[in-house]
Amino acid sequence: MGWQVREVLKRDAFGRVERLEDESGASLLRRVACGGGMPGSGLVARYLQRRERAALIALEGVQGVPRVVEEESALRAVAAGEPPPRLVELSLREWVVGAPLHRAELLPADFFDHLDRLVESLHARGVCHNDLHKEMNVIVGCDGFPWLIDFQLASLHPGRGRSFRARVRDDLRHVQKHRRRYLRDGRGPKGARIAAGRGHGLERRGLARVWRRTGKPLYNGITRGILRTSDGEERRPSSGPWPSWSEALGERPARD
Repeated sequence: MGWQVREVLKRDAFGRVERLEDESGASLLRRVACGGGMPGSGLVARYLQRRERAALIALEGVQGVPRVVEEESALRAVAAGEPPPRLVELSLREWVVGAPLHRAELLPADFFDHLDRLVESLHARGVCHNDLHKEMNVIVGCDGFPWLIDFQLASLHPGRGRSFRARVRDDLRHVQKHRRRYLRDGRGPKGARIAAGRGHGLERRGLARVWRRTGKPLYNGITRGILRTSDGEERRPSSGPWPSWSEALGERPARD
């Protein structure tokens, strides 16, 4: 029987994301970078896919980052109603069991402390995520610990130069933004400190400001106006419902 496509999780201008399952019930996530209707979208999709793969390989062994998987039978699985995918379009990674931050119903009191440490682990390997403003890229695992997904925009910085330092600031600032949003106005657990994260006090600088004022409106205009797609930037409404809080988890156990 082998691996089969059980559901298509997402479709956009760059392809689709699928959940595969084998006879034992184990799951994998497969990205199919086949592009869409726009000329050249397949080339862009495969470039982003290579970028994600390089970041995940650089982060091999980091707790909270899914592993790259090499499984030929899973790569060759065919989704119902879809043409057989080309191997050059495919990538596989570990399936993360949990819920995206904006859908989580329960958070441990030290969740954002663990998220800070996870992002610092990326930076220690010279990797910046560059897409942490999206709550849906932060997963609350079934054990309550944070995971990070969607590394298509991630960057590798062997030299740790000015670009690396600027992107580190942006990653930390985005984590602090989530911390502040979930802990303020009495939403967080008793005694929680909003300003505890390393991103406290950081503001947008340089390219981040330029992107916010020019690049992002242009990107939204193309994706939503021309391609009629969305970047999928789901977030929890300000009106809630907000998650409940459980006791702090303490030290994160080493992964198998």
